[in-house]
Amino acid sequence: VRMWVFEETVDGQPLSGIINSRHENVKYLPGIALPDTLVATPDLPSLGEWADIFVFVLPHQFLLPACRTLRQQRAKFRSGAYAVHPRGAGRRRRRRGGGGGGGGGLVLLSDLIRQQLEVDCAVLMGANLAPEVAQETFCEATVGSRDPSRARELKALFETNYFRIGTTSDEVGVELCGALKNVVATGAGFCDGLGYGDNTKAAIIRLGLMEMMKFMRTFYASKGVQDRTFFESCGIADLVTTCYGGRNRRLAEAFVKTGKPISQLEDELLNGQKLQGPQTAAEVYTGLQAADRLAEFPLMAAVHLICERRLAPENREPTTAAGLKLQ
Repeated sequence: VRMWVFEETVDGQPLSGIINSRHENVKYLPGIALPDTLVATPDLPSLGEWADIFVFVLPHQFLLPACRTLRQQRAKFRSGAYAVHPRGAGRRRRRRGGGGGGGGGLVLLSDLIRQQLEVDCAVLMGANLAPEVAQETFCEATVGSRDPSRARELKALFETNYFRIGTTSDEVGVELCGALKNVVATGAGFCDGLGYGDNTKAAIIRLGLMEMMKFMRTFYASKGVQDRTFFESCGIADLVTTCYGGRNRRLAEAFVKTGKPISQLEDELLNGQKLQGPQTAAEVYTGLQAADRLAEFPLMAAVHLICERRLAPENREPTTAAGLKLQ
């Protein structure tokens, strides 16, 4: 397995070299032994002619530049090569003019990969926080692929005795769950920062789930989204896990407690890694505003307004400032 690493200098050494010599990502996953068969490289184009399967785990704001770089080697791609997109965090980009792939201002990043690289793309999401997966504690995930044989292949490839895979043909539903839950988790973090307790957080999770389901039904019904997808690992399970243990929740809590900008907290708490929730919330807000549907999604709207400091998180009627009303 070859892994592209955005080259950084850590303790005077290139990060890719440290990973290959120590078999440990000392900056982003310290203390976890990596297999000898994992080889890190800073040379992204070289992977184009080597890979049978591209697994994209980049934050969504870096995906398009990476795809454009890989596309330079498109003629050298192996026959039958395809991609898997397992980032559950904000895999969306707003199109010019505000319209999204299915509406609401969102473009599925699996579609972006297909368009840029001219390969098929499946999705992998679920209730599996990275540190716990690395420690081999039991968890589940969901593969979404319209091709049953590909879903079976990915299940066989990724599944272990501690990492169980379910499959579904609802690619779009799996991917949307992975993006929208980060918006809800950001709201849950605001709740924690205010010290409102589990009852209030449970209400946020319930309202968030309702808005996720409504969003998918409203803008993506034509793409075959299925309600039963919410009962896979990528749905309710991932939503609950992220609202209690994810980095979007953790940083949103710090945002309320410290008053520091999100970008500063990313540097201080995430080693410079980027959050998905606030940016996805912004893209959802813009799309809903363009579609004149903001009033139907008050929680998601409020999350964006709080991130932008246009609304105080402690407001007990948080949607009043946006002219909205909680249902």
